[in-house]
Amino acid sequence: MPAPDSVERPFALVVPEHSRLVLAAIDDAAAGEGLRPGLPLAEARALVPELATAPFDPAGDGAALTRLAEWCGRYTPWAAVDGSGRDAGGVAGILLDVTGCAHLFGGEAAMLDDLIRRLGHFGFTARAGLAESAGGAWAVARFAAAHDSAWRMVPPGALHTALASLPPDALRLDAATLDLMARLGLRRIGDLYDLPPVTLAPRFGPQVARRLAQALGCEAEPISPRQPVPSYLVRRIFAEPIATPDDIARGLAQLLDALTRRLETEQRGARRLEFGLYRVDGTLRRLTLGTSRAQRDPAHLKRLFAEHLDKIDPGFGIEVMTLAAPLTEDLSALQLVLSDQPGDGTGRSRTGDLAALIDRLGSRLGLDQVIRPVPRESYLPERAVAAAPALGSGAATRPCPPLRQAQGEDKILNARPHPELVEGRGRRPAESTQPWAFRPRPVRLLPRPEPIEAIALLPDHAPARFRWRRLNHAVVRAEGPERIEPEWWLASDQAAAQPARDYFRVEAEDGRRYWLYRAAGSWFLHGVFA
Repeated sequence: MPAPDSVERPFALVVPEHSRLVLAAIDDAAAGEGLRPGLPLAEARALVPELATAPFDPAGDGAALTRLAEWCGRYTPWAAVDGSGRDAGGVAGILLDVTGCAHLFGGEAAMLDDLIRRLGHFGFTARAGLAESAGGAWAVARFAAAHDSAWRMVPPGALHTALASLPPDALRLDAATLDLMARLGLRRIGDLYDLPPVTLAPRFGPQVARRLAQALGCEAEPISPRQPVPSYLVRRIFAEPIATPDDIARGLAQLLDALTRRLETEQRGARRLEFGLYRVDGTLRRLTLGTSRAQRDPAHLKRLFAEHLDKIDPGFGIEVMTLAAPLTEDLSALQLVLSDQPGDGTGRSRTGDLAALIDRLGSRLGLDQVIRPVPRESYLPERAVAAAPALGSGAATRPCPPLRQAQGEDKILNARPHPELVEGRGRRPAESTQPWAFRPRPVRLLPRPEPIEAIALLPDHAPARFRWRRLNHAVVRAEGPERIEPEWWLASDQAAAQPARDYFRVEAEDGRRYWLYRAAGSWFLHGVFA
């Protein structure tokens, strides 16, 4: 619990309960005056008139504890908020799995000293315990901390002895079970050692035996961190906090070199990188970048981060940096590609150059903003393509089923000259077996076809004039029609809602070319050619 503003006055948090206020949490000064959680506020003020109070905010406390757990990532990536303390009548805490991390801070004792000292600077009163099991560490932190130290470390193999003298409260049991154990005269955890589980279960249920086994390390108790622990993580701890952009850039370069060496050893490439900066004020800042393809080139990744380093606020200084690759892919050894372009002797593949360009654009704009069109199963032009990542297979790349034409099998009416403007009036329109996907399409396709007013000399011919957006256009040249029917694989009611379209490519007097179509007797403009 954060230390109150005035350390001279006892402090407590209060919470409403049954139309009255009761104490939810107290500090050491209030406990020294005989107060306890659950005591009505009126009774507490009668005992300690100078008691300072504040409303209990569980949501705010939970958010603060979550932020503190994120900051504890400076010691280990395996950090999780522990709420079992509050459930057992105590206070919530944070569980850290520091296996293989203590040597980075000069050993386990030095790490515990550093942790308690920094939490004290942040205004927290904390106690810590270190043991071979999570339950054992929980117990010694709350019930076995020495008077001259805020932490207690249990040597390997000594957990059985260290827990024997602690009260049953250290096993994270509910209040009803603790009352029953007190009535039966079980005052210490050591009193349970001689009782087999088959004896404990009928009397107390399976909870006591399970909690005892977890505390002694006989039963696994996994710690679930807030975020998945990345398989590839490197860190750098500075002897003195750094704050200048040049120092941050040098630290990042060293982390990139170390991370890419690991990735190269295991033939992996990073798709997402997380750069964590732990500041001396106890806050954490993260910078996350993605790549369009798996990468482990430190120079390229350094350029991507360089776009954002000037936006980092170091605060009063950065004391720890971490770089993680939470998302990776297989990336075998790269081979130089012999270029087929004259004058290009770099030996780099054009795909790799494109990926580097997309990464740089994605670093500035976001990778979700760099896209490419891919074909989709629809004959309607406005639905024939879908957006997909700039590099990758995309979600809809299968070609459409064979096109069913209105006239002729597997043939498209290629051109029907305008009867008044082109010689050869009345001649049979030319036919072509050119696939529909290679038909001329406008450079600019409107998101939705816009209705227009059109005048055609004959019902099946292209319009002689049309009006679009309040402007009149006279047609001087036309090609068509090209018929596009509804998708034949749709249900009959869906197909009926999409009448067949007869498209025409027309050229107006001013030289502009448009893409029009007629459907169910109405005219629409769908696109504009260059």
